[in-house]
Amino acid sequence: MTAPAARPTLARTDGQPILAPSILSADFARLGQEVTDVVAAGADWIHVDVMDGRFVPNITIGPLVVRALRKITQATLDVHLMIVEPERYVAEFCQAGADVVTIHAEATPHVHRALQQIKACGARAGVSLNPSTHESCLEYVLDDCDLVLVMSVNPGFGGQSFLREVLPKVAAIRRMIDARGLQDQVALEIDGGISTSTAREAAAAGARAFVAGNAVFSGGGGSKAYAQRIADIRTEAALGAGVMT
Repeated sequence: MTAPAARPTLARTDGQPILAPSILSADFARLGQEVTDVVAAGADWIHVDVMDGRFVPNITIGPLVVRALRKITQATLDVHLMIVEPERYVAEFCQAGADVVTIHAEATPHVHRALQQIKACGARAGVSLNPSTHESCLEYVLDDCDLVLVMSVNPGFGGQSFLREVLPKVAAIRRMIDARGLQDQVALEIDGGISTSTAREAAAAGARAFVAGNAVFSGGGGSKAYAQRIADIRTEAALGAGVMT
């Protein structure tokens, strides 16, 4: 029996940190332009926070917005489902154009099944962990993941302060990924309070993809302002990861 080919990494080809601006902090009245501007400014992915008012105390957007964004950008759409029973909606988000669909380990008793469902729909599959969730829950599904997303705030709202208490967990997951030889398969992403003052230590702990909302979009300014903010965060992350060129 032939072993399945390894899936290519989600990492940048130059080894630099991935920046994924979260549209939760964008101006929704001009969302299409905001996405166009941050992609032109150097964003690698567009992070789409989907909230249902049940798993988290907020309601945001659904597949229709993902479908609209897919029409205007070729950037990776990184869709983060902060919803209960994500299996009910995975197919819709994949059909809408999501490139990566991430579910929460806390939101379903069938994490493995949900990951297989995402991949069967043609998208990359991710698992997210809340700040108080132990990394041991990944033991039996890590080989099926394309991405692990560590929340460095309690999910539900933008603009929260970074929880440094999660850094040992990021480091533990990095060790788990490396020990299994999955560096070229599993991306390690962090979300919550990421800015120029926190990206370096998050990267030093092992994160390689960084979701940034307010740190990119706050104050607006268009592609030129966004480019400077993205570059500044990437520089700090690169310093932490030891990949400065």
